[in-house]
Amino acid sequence: MYQGTYQLPKIERVVFGRPAADVVREEAERAGARRVVVFAPEILARNTEVLSRLERALGERHALTWTRMAAHTPREDVVAATEAARAAGADLLVTVGGGSITDAAKVVNSCLANDVRTVEQMDLLRKPPGASMVGGREGLRAPALAQVAVPTTLAAAEFTAYAGVTNTATRLKEVFTHPLQVPKVVVLDPEVTLHTPQALWLSTGIRALDHAVEDICSIDAQPYSQGTALQAIRLLARALPQTLRDPTDLRARLDAQVAAWLSTVGSQAGVNKGASHGIGHALGGTGGVPHGFTSCILMPHVMKFNQPVVGDRHALISEAMGEPGVDAWRLVERLIAELGLPRSLREVGLEAPETLDAIAEAAMHDPWIKTNPRPIGSAAEVRALLDLAR
Repeated sequence: MYQGTYQLPKIERVVFGRPAADVVREEAERAGARRVVVFAPEILARNTEVLSRLERALGERHALTWTRMAAHTPREDVVAATEAARAAGADLLVTVGGGSITDAAKVVNSCLANDVRTVEQMDLLRKPPGASMVGGREGLRAPALAQVAVPTTLAAAEFTAYAGVTNTATRLKEVFTHPLQVPKVVVLDPEVTLHTPQALWLSTGIRALDHAVEDICSIDAQPYSQGTALQAIRLLARALPQTLRDPTDLRARLDAQVAAWLSTVGSQAGVNKGASHGIGHALGGTGGVPHGFTSCILMPHVMKFNQPVVGDRHALISEAMGEPGVDAWRLVERLIAELGLPRSLREVGLEAPETLDAIAEAAMHDPWIKTNPRPIGSAAEVRALLDLAR
């Protein structure tokens, strides 16, 4: 006997398999938007026609394209993006890019609604310790603008209401959340992902796999999200190797995008993750490691650590990956190796004992350390996992 409540997210539509520029134009028209602000990485503007096609499709509705967001979404850049959107009179936000861009726009929306203008004022929006990952901080005004998200990676930030922002003063990744921060429309266009660097594409695919694995093994797993997570694993296990073999295979890319979507169903409802995400946030905010790489390095070790208490759920993962009876962590480790992705901290330049100590301490501030299926009670235990990943 089990019980619970599944809260549907505030996403209105997911449009898949259609050209992004056409869909964004239609959504701007539907919303009656006249001042559309686009957030995207500078490299996409410089090296591709993705943004120019989007701007042409929007025509006079296009007010600004802003391209200065750094990795891991620093507070300073969020404030700068907020000021740019405010000055442009934004009435619709569009993001084209990965998790840092998508998360930034979510928090920009909350900053605009609450007249946040400085890095220090962002403390007013930050999720309090112990509060829900999908709730809103009491007393704050809700984000008022719609966001249309066009992802170019598989990080899947576009499907969740919460956002990670790095406090550069403390070197900690912080959570900013509100139910209405989630984009109203998500556009899955595999063609815009053709420009994504292969390592980024594949590693964020492993990040999506991490979402699914930790959903299935969560201390508050839900039947709906466990089902979607298993389908996400089935799709990723075949789509990621296929996009490595043939980067132009749009069907495989769309399968991977759909898998990333399915991998976040639990996150949308507040299902808690575990140590792979919790330590991963510290590796990102404190250690500067890209999110996808954190999952490549940590997930097999965390899975092996957790196996004694979630062995029955690991059996479901092994079956979804096509090899029932084999340890799930071994299958995940093998997939990461087959994709040619980093598998150790050494490969991403993290070896110094003092750095690993700082990451372990930072991880203990992450809410998902506390919800790991096998309890982790100290920085020393985190450090032991990091040592295994060296």
